[in-house]
Amino acid sequence: MKDLIISTAVGTEEERLAALRSEADIYIINRENVQWLVEKSGLTFDYDTVVIDELSSFKNGQAKRFRSLMAVRPKIKRIIGLTGTPASNGLMDLWAEFRLLDMGQRLGRYITHYRNEYFTPDKRNGMVVFSYKPLPGAEERIYGKISDMTISMKATDLLRMPKLISSEYTVHLSEKERERYDALKDDLVLALPDGDVTAANAASLTNKLSQMANGAVYADDCSVTHIHDRKLDALEDLIEAANGKPVLVAYWFRHDLERIKERLHSLHIPFSEMDKADSIKRWNNGEIPVGLIHPASAGHGLNLQSGGSAIIWFGLTWSLELYQQTNARLWRQGQESKTVVLQHIVTEDTIDQRILRALSQKDVTQLSLINAVKADLEAVK
Repeated sequence: MKDLIISTAVGTEEERLAALRSEADIYIINRENVQWLVEKSGLTFDYDTVVIDELSSFKNGQAKRFRSLMAVRPKIKRIIGLTGTPASNGLMDLWAEFRLLDMGQRLGRYITHYRNEYFTPDKRNGMVVFSYKPLPGAEERIYGKISDMTISMKATDLLRMPKLISSEYTVHLSEKERERYDALKDDLVLALPDGDVTAANAASLTNKLSQMANGAVYADDCSVTHIHDRKLDALEDLIEAANGKPVLVAYWFRHDLERIKERLHSLHIPFSEMDKADSIKRWNNGEIPVGLIHPASAGHGLNLQSGGSAIIWFGLTWSLELYQQTNARLWRQGQESKTVVLQHIVTEDTIDQRILRALSQKDVTQLSLINAVKADLEAVK
């Protein structure tokens, strides 16, 4: 595309407007500014072709960016969606994505019709439905509906990709640490109201259990209660075993980040958060031994393969999409190492093991959270 003029609309509102008003063949804007472009920029939406990178970021039919783009969808003659995780949390994700692409021709114009056609209520409390499961044969029927406008190209089939190696580093709590973890877990589980475990309290409880597995947990007043340092010790071992090779460390909770930074400071190991253009450039230049990355803020769009080939998951996420996208920062075309290593620090006999199992089985639906909580509830009883 060397002969095409490309204008990138980023920065302040004035800078974005200047970029959009300039003469160009292609205009680039981030998804966070889609609503601004459609509703607040004051510009006429007259783009005949739209390419959506990371289409899965439009999987929520209630989101403002989705509604804004749908408002101008009739003006768009051709639309293309790109994503590596079209249904990361289940087939329900597909409706909004294809509603944008074909305006509802294949999967229906309304999410309720899509649900009624292909799903049945699963977990419910009276008239309140918490989750849905596909009807028998629904997956094949859905794929059949969208097959004429969908093409799947796997990197492993078409590109020379490095070998992906996944391993677990299991840590064990001491007797006192286990007693404290179990006591906190039991208090949380027993605090649940009688009746079915709902998605709301399941999400809250699994969140707390994940924190405890990592070594600390937020109290109601936002203070941090320390439980153990087992994962920090494991992280130290893994960084030492890397023999000076750069590693990315994926964390999930803010207190995890602070504790990791404190430990690295004490070891005099240079590190940087992967949240700015300068730190990303330095990482790819091999200047940063340890890069700290949060999947939600750095999981999409970053090219980090030049700086290293190992990711250490200090804390896990239930989101298959964020998990896969974060791994793809290193496991991608252009990675010069023959192998990319994913190392997961897992606390034995905690929710860590359930999350990792769900990720490996690509079963990260809401039902997984609810079942995980129910298992703990039964154990306590």
